[in-house]
Amino acid sequence: MVTRGAGLDRRGFLQLSMAATLGLLSGMGESHATLPGSQPKGSSEAQRAGSRAVKLFLCGDVMTGRGIDQVLPHPGDPTLYEPYMTTALGYVQLAERANGRIHRPVDFGYVWGDALQALASAAPDVRLINLETAVTRSNDYWPGKGINYRMHPDNLGCISAAAIDCCVLANNHVLDWGYTGLAETLASLHRAGLKTVGAGADRRQAQAPAVIELADGRRVIVVALGSTSSGIPHAWAASDRRAGVNLLPDFSPPTVRQIAAQVAALKRPRDIVVASIHWGGNWGYGILGRHADFAHRLIDTAGIDIIHGHSSHHPKGIEVYQGKLIIYGCGDFLNDYEGIHGHESYRGDLALLYLASVDPDQGALLQLEMVPMQIRRFRLNYASAGDARWLSETLDREGARLGTRVRLRDDGVLVLG
Repeated sequence: MVTRGAGLDRRGFLQLSMAATLGLLSGMGESHATLPGSQPKGSSEAQRAGSRAVKLFLCGDVMTGRGIDQVLPHPGDPTLYEPYMTTALGYVQLAERANGRIHRPVDFGYVWGDALQALASAAPDVRLINLETAVTRSNDYWPGKGINYRMHPDNLGCISAAAIDCCVLANNHVLDWGYTGLAETLASLHRAGLKTVGAGADRRQAQAPAVIELADGRRVIVVALGSTSSGIPHAWAASDRRAGVNLLPDFSPPTVRQIAAQVAALKRPRDIVVASIHWGGNWGYGILGRHADFAHRLIDTAGIDIIHGHSSHHPKGIEVYQGKLIIYGCGDFLNDYEGIHGHESYRGDLALLYLASVDPDQGALLQLEMVPMQIRRFRLNYASAGDARWLSETLDREGARLGTRVRLRDDGVLVLG
């Protein structure tokens, strides 16, 4: 697998991948459906909007630490301070016991598996992930945290292999290995040419949005927010004199106004603004009223065009509000949970690759496609027809409460509409 470190820039990587996969997932180019909360478009207008649409790849938690780190080319110290496991190699053993041997070391592109093909075919303008691990050699684990996610900095090629543009860090694992670990995480990601958002050396840096410049002068702005409801300790909040994450104090109107002022200072015409929020528990389809109200107010008054929610280990219902996309919970995208029992009814082994096409003039959602995946042996694989149907029916059921429907196309891709 060719990565950015192997003599190709991001566009070169995409061109090579596109040439290799031309024609796959061809259904992704179909005309845009009319979505709840959006205005109907004539066919010619829809085609014009599609030609100028900004396409974003969004996903849930990317957890390349711990067990996954151990199968990559440069595994770090496997020592853990968890009540369940004292070595990251234990998670490798659980996965192999469940689904078969993982031939180590794997190459950097291995963990993305079929997702690389899907991304090459879709060719999104922006690739945004919630990177839920420290990238560090630090042994300064956070006392009492209970979970210790870290990836060796020399394994960052696994993020570059998917040509990721920006890593959201406002989550409950970025400080698992202390302030030393956070500092090395930020330095390692920046050295690899990756933008970060949601954590920093102080409050100003942690709150600073990431600005992603597109080739035609358009921009995508990412604001990253974390909530204690996802398990982020209060002590992790960045302050004027302390490093940490951009932790939400609450979901109140004054907090929305603060975010609105921050967005207004940056947003220009035809910019797309994403609020990437780590909130809520790991399991369950319920959506808290205060989360929905907060998402609506961000759209109504803070200039937000997309709510990119994560923390849940499985996908949750999707809403289109005032024409704008709200993903309340993307579900995990990569993790080392194979072989861990409990909550099987939620099918945490299944993942979705979200592809959102947005009109830059209005920030309105034009189309949302979701490619179903399954995690096996720490690798993303296209989901079976039966699993894709299960995901479609589940999202359709949950979306019905929010005014959206999901259908499964003949090519196996889920479409909101």
